[in-house]
Amino acid sequence: MSERSSRTPRSSRRYPWLRPTAAREANSAPRPSPGRPGPPRGEPLPVASDGAPADDRSVVDAAVYRGGRRVGTPGTLAATYRRLREEPGAMAWIGLYRPSEAELLSLAEEFDLHKLSIEDAMEAHQRPKLERYGETLFVVLRAARYLDAPEEVDFGELHIFVGPDFVITVRHGAAPDLSAVRTRMESTPELLALGPEAVLYAILDAVVDGYAPVVAGVQNDIDEIETEVFRGDPQASRRIYELSREMVEFQRATRPLVGMLRGLMAGFDKYGTDEELQRYLRDVADHVTHTSERVDGFRSALTDILAVNATLVTQQQNAEMRALAEAGFEQNEEVKKISAWAAILFAPTLVGTIYGMNFTQMPELHWAFGYPFAIVLMAIVCTGLYRVFKRRGWL
Repeated sequence: MSERSSRTPRSSRRYPWLRPTAAREANSAPRPSPGRPGPPRGEPLPVASDGAPADDRSVVDAAVYRGGRRVGTPGTLAATYRRLREEPGAMAWIGLYRPSEAELLSLAEEFDLHKLSIEDAMEAHQRPKLERYGETLFVVLRAARYLDAPEEVDFGELHIFVGPDFVITVRHGAAPDLSAVRTRMESTPELLALGPEAVLYAILDAVVDGYAPVVAGVQNDIDEIETEVFRGDPQASRRIYELSREMVEFQRATRPLVGMLRGLMAGFDKYGTDEELQRYLRDVADHVTHTSERVDGFRSALTDILAVNATLVTQQQNAEMRALAEAGFEQNEEVKKISAWAAILFAPTLVGTIYGMNFTQMPELHWAFGYPFAIVLMAIVCTGLYRVFKRRGWL
């Protein structure tokens, strides 16, 4: 990337959606957000409880570097603009966390950022991508971190503007920790002296390195899920589904990085990228490819585990249904036996009941063989019923 010849404010002709700021040279004060009244002209900006101007509370860190070393730590965006103009050959690195619209518009006018990239940074929820607008690179990354307590993956979004003499990072989540990246770069001034592209490399490296704990955590979760599946845990299906959704998000975060880094490497010669940076970026590309392949493997493994779990659940249901059928069959056999014996016992009861009515006109009551006849009749009926039920397998 070439050096800019001057540090004068850019024209706003490309931004009809920006208000002209004739007083920027005079006081370099950030403009208020739409719908929020700003301080009267000539009065100091309101100050937040942490001592920072209220309109700059999203500025995590803003620094100006020259020769790989920090030469200024302005407290506001306006002060950063002024210091960068005062330091020829310097580079500004501005870190923002969920900035307001006014801050993004201020950056757009100062550094000539493209309207589309600013709209993306305002809306967030963008897919990972790398786009070039003139001398400025706009990079969107999806960082990830593994949360041990809930055993889930948390994703963050990071937008990076890389110009000839500036780097602007806009975070929309807890990950990644860019303070560690800044500390690393400041501890290696020879690398930081390579300029904005070196900062971009360091951020890419930090994001990709942050995927390693996530990969390890997901691998551990998959091992646990396999144990739960074969143990018959009823919660296994839900856990597989939730982890599969996270892997879809993880795949969306890692897969585009492969193409993005290939695009960067394709422009090494065109944009005169330092040879040392080329080696570093190739190393990051290797790590991204490895991570992307691991994530693809996780999705395949989870699909296989889900199929195995469905098979095991089906087998368990079939076994339960078979057990219920066998229990019903046994119960039916018992009912048959009880019904058969009830019918057999009912026959003599019926005969005895008839002869127990004591009607006057019953010839058998005065017959000498009446009692033996009744007993024989009962025996014949019971024997006949027993043979019938025995032949049908009820007894």
